[in-house]
Amino acid sequence: MDEKKSQNEEQHENEVKPAKKYVRMKPFTLIMLIIVLIISTSGITILALTFGEGKMVEVRTNSSTHPQFQKVLDVYDELDKKYFKEVDEEKLAEGAMEGMINALGDPYSTYMPKEEAKQFNEQISSSFEGIGAEIQEKDGQIVVVSPIKNSPAEKAGIKPNDIIKTVDGKSIVGKTADQAVKLIRGEKGTKVKIEFQRGDSKNLHKITLVRDEIPVETVYASMMKNKVAHIQITSFSEDTYKELLEKLDEMEAKGMKGLVLDVRQNPGGRLDVAINIASLFVATGKPVVQVEDRDGEKNVASAQDGRKVTVPMTILVDGGSASASEILAGAVNESANVKIIGEKTFGKGTVQTVEDLSDGATLKYTTAKWLTPDGNWIHEKGIKPNVKVKYPSYANLPYIDTTKTLKQGDVSDTVKVAEKMFEALGYTVGTVDGLYDYNTLLAVQAFQQEHDLNVTGTLTGETTTELMNQLRKKIKKDDPQLKKAHSIVVKEAK
Repeated sequence: MDEKKSQNEEQHENEVKPAKKYVRMKPFTLIMLIIVLIISTSGITILALTFGEGKMVEVRTNSSTHPQFQKVLDVYDELDKKYFKEVDEEKLAEGAMEGMINALGDPYSTYMPKEEAKQFNEQISSSFEGIGAEIQEKDGQIVVVSPIKNSPAEKAGIKPNDIIKTVDGKSIVGKTADQAVKLIRGEKGTKVKIEFQRGDSKNLHKITLVRDEIPVETVYASMMKNKVAHIQITSFSEDTYKELLEKLDEMEAKGMKGLVLDVRQNPGGRLDVAINIASLFVATGKPVVQVEDRDGEKNVASAQDGRKVTVPMTILVDGGSASASEILAGAVNESANVKIIGEKTFGKGTVQTVEDLSDGATLKYTTAKWLTPDGNWIHEKGIKPNVKVKYPSYANLPYIDTTKTLKQGDVSDTVKVAEKMFEALGYTVGTVDGLYDYNTLLAVQAFQQEHDLNVTGTLTGETTTELMNQLRKKIKKDDPQLKKAHSIVVKEAK
């Protein structure tokens, strides 16, 4: 989820809309009806929108088959009669719903009350406001799946697998992804303070982000040397397929002879969009993805007829490539022999569906697991690239708080991080040891002078911001993964 969590995923196309309009009722009657419905529903298999027009729904109406749920009604009756003050019926019903979903132990299944459901629907629409970080709950921790391109989170240096510990001083350990999103998101221009942990380090990094409108564009294209196009897909949204076709037209008009398709740090999106995109690169009729239900029955989505891209290509992935990105990577690799370049993907191999409830709340739950064309389930394992290429070490350096002031004589891990950044940019800092010595001072002054900043010799504010900005530019310019992917395409094009 995003903030947009890894939940923007493929589920939207797999949603099941209510078959009938709901009738509004008094709160208590509504609560009882909801509980009875939950008790009486034995299972729903949702594959229609992707694999056919029909919906298969099996409903049991005999609630006596689930006598253990009578305890829910008994507890409510007991509290309603004897609790020392009047109970809030709706709040108890919400709690029962959340508890039931949480008991599944599935980070991708959630119950969202009306306000959270509204935020979720905004996430899969054209735009939203926040910091732009896809997150999920894992083992009681809120983990970043991927920052969104050009978002405040990406610009601040947030990385996949960073663990967010606090938001505005409040711990979010143990909270659901939806609850975390509620704290992280907010209006454009407002600030939010976040503490996060990276890797095995126990140190917490503190950053202050300014919320912004998250970019709606999902496809970016540029022409590299040898007429090899670099097309990056940042998410699989409603208009992504259309955007991709436009970029392909643009690149073909420039004489495209090869293609590097880039889904690094792409947290996923709509399943139907992933299938449409895969169909551009996979021969008609060949498998794109398999979906397996709880009974082990598999349904295969095959590449559709239509436009095909036949130039040599590779696909770029990393640890932030999740869900629909992995579906696309698996499809072109196994059904079109396209080489995967980069680092192991995130590993999300389940399919969700969305039910809109009568009061505006939303139930999102896992209905199936998806497999690659060859039948591999990559859940919690990810997809390993054919050619592994790591990011340079300086690409994983943590964010430096721009509100802090570092000066000569200071000794800290933050100073050591700054020294590594300056060294990566070609400045001489002496020994990288965490001591802000005379060599560090000279490096800071040289940097400030070169970038028209106030030459003070201290690292803070605009100087820190520009330091990280220049490092981002270097990472983008150097990009060993893209260079490797490009070289492979050039070799295959000859």
